[in-house]
Amino acid sequence: MDWHALALSLELAAVTLVVLLPGGLVVGRWLAYSSFRGKAWVEALIVLPLVLPPTVLGYYLLVSLGGASPLGQWAAQLDIRLTFNFLGLVIASLLFNIPLLVQPVQRAFEAIPKQLGEAAAVSGLSSWQTFWRIEFPLAWPGVLSAMVLTFVHTLGEFGVLLMIGGSIPGETKTIAIAIYDRVQAFDLASAHRMALLLLVLSLGAVAASLFASSRLTARR
Repeated sequence: MDWHALALSLELAAVTLVVLLPGGLVVGRWLAYSSFRGKAWVEALIVLPLVLPPTVLGYYLLVSLGGASPLGQWAAQLDIRLTFNFLGLVIASLLFNIPLLVQPVQRAFEAIPKQLGEAAAVSGLSSWQTFWRIEFPLAWPGVLSAMVLTFVHTLGEFGVLLMIGGSIPGETKTIAIAIYDRVQAFDLASAHRMALLLLVLSLGAVAASLFASSRLTARR
């Protein structure tokens, strides 16, 4: 069992969720309540990382962030590397998890009756008070599902992370990459243990999310 790879995956999933959640809430709510020309293109752009092959997304990230790119050269002047390190994994993870966080949040806010917001405004609540007291509690089951999906998806992501980070022990080798390396080395017993652990963690997280969401919905 590669515990370092598991710890790195958990750290990456946590960082991704913390960084992506505030922006995901803002964008998801904005899309839910807005109607404008070109909205379909914005939504399509958000979904794009979900439908692109991971190697394609990883390749373009590598080209965009590598040392030969303008962005990579600018970062190098600041003594910052954007690829083949943990920072590169975080950038990649943020991009490929955008649709998994934004879309459920958007659907959760879309399900809130508009009359509630209008009633809150008539009652004298500000937009911020309406969000915290009415909208966010009602959308919370969907937000929770989005958070769990993002966390679990990060744990299991392979192709994009391998392209942008490689397989550097202790720095970029996540649990999914460790499983691949063990299979390549014909160490199927270790691969099986790590794959089973990842399966149990993912199943437990999703089941807990569904249970919590159903309890919250029942209380309402």
